[in-house]
Amino acid sequence: MTDRPHLVGAWEARVVTLLPQTFPGMLGASLVGKALQDGLWRLEPIDLRSFGEGRHRNVDDTPAGGGAGMVLRADIVDRALVHAAEGTPADRARWPVVHLSPRGRRFDQQMAQRWSQTDGITLLCGRFEGVDQRVLDAHAVEEVSLGDFVMTGGEIAAQAMIDSTVRLLPGVLGNAASTVEESHSDGLLEHPHYTRPAEWLGMAIPDVLLSGNHAAIAAWRRDRAEELTRERRPDLWHAHETRALHEEE
Repeated sequence: MTDRPHLVGAWEARVVTLLPQTFPGMLGASLVGKALQDGLWRLEPIDLRSFGEGRHRNVDDTPAGGGAGMVLRADIVDRALVHAAEGTPADRARWPVVHLSPRGRRFDQQMAQRWSQTDGITLLCGRFEGVDQRVLDAHAVEEVSLGDFVMTGGEIAAQAMIDSTVRLLPGVLGNAASTVEESHSDGLLEHPHYTRPAEWLGMAIPDVLLSGNHAAIAAWRRDRAEELTRERRPDLWHAHETRALHEEE
């Protein structure tokens, strides 16, 4: 088991997984990795196998009612989640407990923002056919999906969600303003970006971006963001229009 030094103000991710060796993975690189080294956030992989039974530390069994594959046992997962909960707030608003599952609510930028405002999070990485429902109910576990597809386990999804959350923590990004206008921050996809050279392969940077007129630039970026969202994500555009109508009422 892991000793947990008290880090005041440090957001923490505790990840229950059968593959603890895969962490930090990409979370140890770039700005998120530097923030981890600097103590701006903390990562604790928790080996689910260490809570298993018998000589081989078994953690799963056959599905009740029959069927293919194996299911993670409630009693084994319970031990891991109890261990992960040590020293954390019982309030799920302050410390969510999440199962990475393809049947869960789809992860989005708003969820990352919500998580970044908590004290930390516990992520349970699924494997095999799934997890005994009883332990999810007993621990009030929230189920979250990276997208509408199935993966062999929750580890990659966990790293993606942690990265998306940690980059929103104070001090992690060099320029905090870069999170304000990016895709999904206001329900729209982000506008196109350009930089030098001013002309490349016969294609020029739009004149408005070189005009120095900040109001015109902001309007152009907003127009392009709306255009891209309408074309590529009609679901987001519909939600955006609905919100705008409610705000006008």
